[in-house]
Amino acid sequence: MSIPKEPRQLMINLMYLVLTALLALNVSAEVMNAFFSLDKGMKTSGDIVDNNNNAMLTGISATASAYPTEKNKELESKANEAQRIGQDFVKYIDGVRAKLFDVAKGPSKADPTIPQDIRNKDVTTNLFINEGLGSEIEAKIKETREKLLALTGNDPEVAKSLPLNVEPLPENTKMKNWAELKFKQMPVAACFPLLGKMQTDAKSSTSAIMNWAADQMGKVEIKFDAFQPAVSAEKSYVIQGEKYAADIFLSAYSTSADNVSISVNGSSLPVKEGLAHFETTASGLGEKTYSVSINVKNPLTGDVKNYTKQFKYEVGQRSIAVQLDKMNVFYIGVENPISVSAAGVSSNDLRVSGSGVSVASKGGGHYIVTATTPTNDASITVSAPGVSQTFKYRVKRIPDPVPMLGARHRSKSMGNGEFKAQSFVDAVLENFDFEARCEIVGFEVTYLPKRQDPISRVNGGKRFTGDVQGLVNQAKPGDSYFFDDIKCKCPGDAAARNIGGLAFKIQ
Repeated sequence: MSIPKEPRQLMINLMYLVLTALLALNVSAEVMNAFFSLDKGMKTSGDIVDNNNNAMLTGISATASAYPTEKNKELESKANEAQRIGQDFVKYIDGVRAKLFDVAKGPSKADPTIPQDIRNKDVTTNLFINEGLGSEIEAKIKETREKLLALTGNDPEVAKSLPLNVEPLPENTKMKNWAELKFKQMPVAACFPLLGKMQTDAKSSTSAIMNWAADQMGKVEIKFDAFQPAVSAEKSYVIQGEKYAADIFLSAYSTSADNVSISVNGSSLPVKEGLAHFETTASGLGEKTYSVSINVKNPLTGDVKNYTKQFKYEVGQRSIAVQLDKMNVFYIGVENPISVSAAGVSSNDLRVSGSGVSVASKGGGHYIVTATTPTNDASITVSAPGVSQTFKYRVKRIPDPVPMLGARHRSKSMGNGEFKAQSFVDAVLENFDFEARCEIVGFEVTYLPKRQDPISRVNGGKRFTGDVQGLVNQAKPGDSYFFDDIKCKCPGDAAARNIGGLAFKIQ
C-alpha cells in the first residue's frame, strides 16, 4: 500500500488502522469473557450434581440403617468412599486453578474473579508443559478413575458411564502427549473452563458409582408414612355355633422388616409376613367387639408407635347377606356389582335400595351399584318378607393410576434408541378390578442435555406434540428427561388429578 503524501489523507488512514485494531481487541475481549461465562456455567452444573449426590448418599445410608445386612453396609461404605475420592479430586483441581490465577497476575481491577493476564499463552505452556503440571493432572485423573472403578470390582458397564477419563491423542496430531494437547499455547482464559469440566466429570463419575451402589441394594429409600390396622375376615356375619375367623394386618407393612407385634383383647398373636390370624367361637346373638393393638418399629428412625382400633362383628341367625363381587368399597365412575341373598327367601322377593348410591337389578340376585359422590355413609338396604337389614359402605373415587412412558416404562435408565421410540405418556390402573380407563390431560417435559441448560415444554394430551417429540429425538447418552405435573382424568372425575412424574437417564 502506498503512503499518501497529503497529510489529511495520511491522518484518515492512520485512524482507520487504529479503529480496526480496536475492533479486533473488542472481539478478543468478548471471546475471553465467554470462557469465564462457560466456567461459571460449569460450576452451577457441578453444584446441581453435588446436591443430587448428597441426596443419593442420604438415601443409601437410610436403606443400610433400616436393613443392616453385610452387603448393604459394604455398599454404604463404598458410596461414602466414592464421595471422598471425588471430593479429593475436586480439591486438587481447585489448587491448580488457584495456582493458574496467581501466575496470571492475580485479580483484575474490573472483575476480581478474573485474572489480569487472561490472553497469555506462554504462562500456561510454561506451567502445564515445562513445569510438568499437565502430566501431574493426567496421572491424577487416571488414579481417581481407577479408585472409583475398583469400588465396583472394575465393572465394565460402570466404566462406560464414567466421564472422568484421559482421552487418547487424535490421529495425525503434532502434539507429543495429553498435556500438550490440552494446554500447549492455550490462553489463560480457556484453561479455567477446561479445569472446571474435569471437576464436573469427577462429580458425575461419583454419581455413577452411587447409582451402582443403589442398584445393588435394590432400592434407595423406604418410607413408612401411613399406618392403619385392618381386618380381612372370612365372614362379617356368622351363624351361632360357627367360628369367626379374621386375618389382622397393618397396611403399608414391609415384609422385609420384622418390626410389627399384634395383640387382640390383650393377648399376643404370632405374626408371620405382617399377618396375625385371629379366631374365636361365636356365641350369643348380637354385636361383638374386639380391640386390636399393633406396635410398629420404624426401621428408618427406630421409633416405636402404637396403633389401636376396635372392630365389630355380629352374631345372629341366618338372614340376609350382601356380597360385593369385587371390593369392599364402591367406586365412582364404574359399575360396582354386588350379589344379595337371603336364606329361605326367593331372589324375586328381595327389595334392594341404596342411600348415597344408586342400585339397579341385573336379575338372579345380582345388582349394579353406581355412585357419584365420595362418602363414608353410603348404605344398601335389603328387605324381604319378615326381615330388613341395612349395610354401610364407603364410596371412593377411582385410585390414582400409575404414570408410564409408552405402555410399560417407569422411571429408569434407558437406551437412547428405545427412548426415541416412545411417543406418549399413559395412566395405568394397576391391580384395579373394574373396567375403567384414565386419560392423560397433559404434562410438562424437561430435557436436561449433558452439561447444558435444561429445556422445558408443555404437552397437551397423552401423545407427544411436535415440540416435545423434537426434544425426545435429541436424546443422547448422558442426557436426562423429566416428565412432571402429569395430569389425567378418570371416570367420574370432575377435574383432572396430578399423578406425579417420571424421570429417565439416557444411556
